[in-house]
Amino acid sequence: MIDSIITIEKALAAAANAFLALPEDKKSDTAKLDAEVLLLACIDQTRTYLYTWPEKQLSHKQHKQFLNMVERRKRGEPVAHIVGFREFWSLPLEVNAQTLIPRPDTETLVEQVLALEITGNISLLDLGTGTGAIALAIASEYAHWKITGCDKVGAAVTLAKRNQKRLNENSRFDNVHFLQSDWFDAFESQKFDVIVSNPPYIEPDDPHLNQGDVCFEPLSALIAQDNGLADLKHIISEARKYLNQNGMILLEHGYNQSEQVSDFLYKMSYKGIKTFTDLSGNDRITVAQWQE
Repeated sequence: MIDSIITIEKALAAAANAFLALPEDKKSDTAKLDAEVLLLACIDQTRTYLYTWPEKQLSHKQHKQFLNMVERRKRGEPVAHIVGFREFWSLPLEVNAQTLIPRPDTETLVEQVLALEITGNISLLDLGTGTGAIALAIASEYAHWKITGCDKVGAAVTLAKRNQKRLNENSRFDNVHFLQSDWFDAFESQKFDVIVSNPPYIEPDDPHLNQGDVCFEPLSALIAQDNGLADLKHIISEARKYLNQNGMILLEHGYNQSEQVSDFLYKMSYKGIKTFTDLSGNDRITVAQWQE
């Protein structure tokens, strides 16, 4: 029984086994990591500590807190929601139920921004910023860029600003500005050198919406009409008015949507269209250039 275990090693093993025994709709592919992240939140230590002191006993308070977290995870609640944060691009970001949990695959979008062959005082717009993950990750690499992140959900903008403030030691993220906007509505005649977005792109009837972490995430950040392409098409079409000459657009999309996204970019007269794969080898990011 998990309740009788008070050492780090045994607590982790029992929790991981409990996660592996869950039904498919609640099972995690990262049972061991889930257990580690939950326990670390209880003992306030680094991951190295778990392997250095496996026989260390948990206090009654730590053990009780861990058991509570394990039960929440067994009900399918995302680890990020339980502990209140998720690491993205080595940045610890606060998360909550009002925003999408940043995924490792989205780091591919950041990588492609960093790979762009552009110089100077670049302006970038992150549409649907959520936690601010993409904007803050890029800002951590390019302090001289002027970065704007927007979201139509006020609670998401508040969260992104809170993440910025917490990370902003030595004014490291002063080049980022977050504001509320439904896609381009707040920008009127403004233009940008780069526009990025990880918009909703899941079909409303996709069975995966009833499985795993997405059950606890806001549907507004996940689903889009027109086979999941409605928001992508809107961004592609409207971005032409907000991109500078030779400006770049980078979009995250579903693994099976790259052809449709590329075709629509071509239809809207974008050039240099390329698709890049994520950590699992699936088509995930499509990049194009706007030339009037």
